[in-house]
Amino acid sequence: MFEDVPREHPQVYRRVIGDYWRSALCVGALGFCTGIMRSLAVGNPSVGSLVNVLSMAATLVAALALLIAWRHQDLHMDVVGAYQAFFPFVITSFLLLPFLAPEYERWLAAVLYAVYSVFTVLMMIQCAQASRNRGINPVFIYGFFGCIVYMLHDVGFLGGTFAEGIRYAGIAPLAGIALAAVYLLGLMYFVGQGGFRRLFSRRAVEEPAGCSARSTDIELVALQPRAPKARPGQAPPVYQDRMSKQAALVQRHYRLSARETEVMELIARGNTVARIAEDLVVSENTIRTHCRRLYAKLGIHKKQELLDLVGSFDPAELGEEG
Repeated sequence: MFEDVPREHPQVYRRVIGDYWRSALCVGALGFCTGIMRSLAVGNPSVGSLVNVLSMAATLVAALALLIAWRHQDLHMDVVGAYQAFFPFVITSFLLLPFLAPEYERWLAAVLYAVYSVFTVLMMIQCAQASRNRGINPVFIYGFFGCIVYMLHDVGFLGGTFAEGIRYAGIAPLAGIALAAVYLLGLMYFVGQGGFRRLFSRRAVEEPAGCSARSTDIELVALQPRAPKARPGQAPPVYQDRMSKQAALVQRHYRLSARETEVMELIARGNTVARIAEDLVVSENTIRTHCRRLYAKLGIHKKQELLDLVGSFDPAELGEEG
């Protein structure tokens, strides 16, 4: 995996970029706002110590929380969802910037940098998961995220530095900075929600019956989640058949990742390595890596043992088939 070269599997890397660019831009938007606040507060020596304390404390708390959560369930990072959860707080803090005392700048810079540090941790975990699940070089995915995030952070720092002494159309520098930050944050929220593509997809699904049924069916399939998961307060997932229930039980018993479970079920259904790689848009070497890791977790050595193991689980434990 670590020796994989992007040009050898271009379709895999293009798919990864298409799936993760929104996450990179969301973290980059926070980095941009953090850079702005650092530039405003950099002249105050006390800001540095406050930023360091809060950012290190936030990183420690986030790491401990993730470790505790990981011990109870398989984690899948959703950076866009986390950004949307923090969005109201961040945008409100910038709207208050022109109206509050200078001391507010100091605390906002420290708190924002703490939030940015937490999102950097989430970003690195998502990079590791993408590398594991897609079988891509971890240097590539982290470089992709890092170029966007750290570049936007530096742009924010430089922009804040130059904007401090500029007054345009009677707007005070702090008000202009707040407007720019709110605009970028809102734009990233819109992009994270799917942007215009999601809007047009919904319109295509809602077209009247006289329109092409073929295109509507495609949009419906695109909007349907591949593997529903039960969440608190929601209905349990609907399983495809007996084997999908058995695969879910194996996942629960051996604490397999979602991708390992997906590969396991496809193998149990008789798919070849080449077919699985084509369906999941990854290289065949990636599927073999997943198989080795899967077999090690299950304590087996060949496909027949996998079939016997999956067949040994009673699907009745998950209730009637969906």
